[in-house]
Amino acid sequence: MNLSALRLGMLAAFFAIPSVASAGLYAGGDVAAAETQSPDEPSIILKSQVMLDRRGYSPGAIGGTLAPATRIAIKAFQQDHGLEPTGTVDELTFALLAASDDAPVLTRYTIEHQDVIGPFADAIPSSIAGMARLKRLDYTGPRELLAERFHMDEAFLARLNPDTDFSKAGVEIVVAAVEVTMEGRAAAGGSRVDRIIVGKNERTVRAFDRNGRLVAFYPASIGGEEHPSPDGEARITRIARVPTWNYTPKLALAGYDELPGRRLTIASGPNNPVGTVWIAVNRPSYGIHGTAEPNEVGESTSSGCVRLTNWDVEELAGFVRRGVPVIFEN
Repeated sequence: MNLSALRLGMLAAFFAIPSVASAGLYAGGDVAAAETQSPDEPSIILKSQVMLDRRGYSPGAIGGTLAPATRIAIKAFQQDHGLEPTGTVDELTFALLAASDDAPVLTRYTIEHQDVIGPFADAIPSSIAGMARLKRLDYTGPRELLAERFHMDEAFLARLNPDTDFSKAGVEIVVAAVEVTMEGRAAAGGSRVDRIIVGKNERTVRAFDRNGRLVAFYPASIGGEEHPSPDGEARITRIARVPTWNYTPKLALAGYDELPGRRLTIASGPNNPVGTVWIAVNRPSYGIHGTAEPNEVGESTSSGCVRLTNWDVEELAGFVRRGVPVIFEN
């Protein structure tokens, strides 16, 4: 996306002044724009993504485009609020999102020393055997780390901050104004989750409290025809943070080069194929986990498991405990 194509001109105004607030990048006040602009207008989509994230409807990686994960989140929000579930941002959808949210959707962040010291990986191999040779599957640099912290598409973060050296502490950057604690709303004292429903056809994960109230919504990659996810009810058996991953040839995975014919243990790290959290259920080899490829969530199928972005599965892990039922629905 070329930022100069944003017809509202808000992002251009943002870079020209020292204050985010004075740039007009607010959630509220743009209902008229939502009516007159195309549903594909990048400015409207960006605002909607950030507001969805703050409302507990994860849009996946925030990037100002109607990616599959964002369409899934918009459709879920529309369904839950009595609107036609089109998966696009129309006037009513935008007005409902903005009704109780007039905070800026972008903010400034000063890169800290801890963001740039690593350790970082030079590159992540595309083969399982190559991954197995690494001691950790770290981020490939500060930019990737910061993109995930602020729930953003890495390339979009770079476009918002052209010619920026992300490896230097003290540099000020523009980021999405989202909750950035390790476990999001769960860390801030959110409700305990009493039940999880995985919508296999819709590629959704919904988490409910004991009163049936929706606590969180996440777009997901779900098993396909070749590697289907289970049916019926399972239960969470354990939660592993920064897990290693045990590869076995029987998984017959797609998308990796040189699949080995032997078992291998892949070291932990955010670029591990199961990401930063593994939530195991009482079905052999199945679980809810993160991913090294957040942009693919909601688009690609998984090898049977439920795959979320790292930041979403970290939040979900903060809401749940052992014994919580996970219901797989068609």
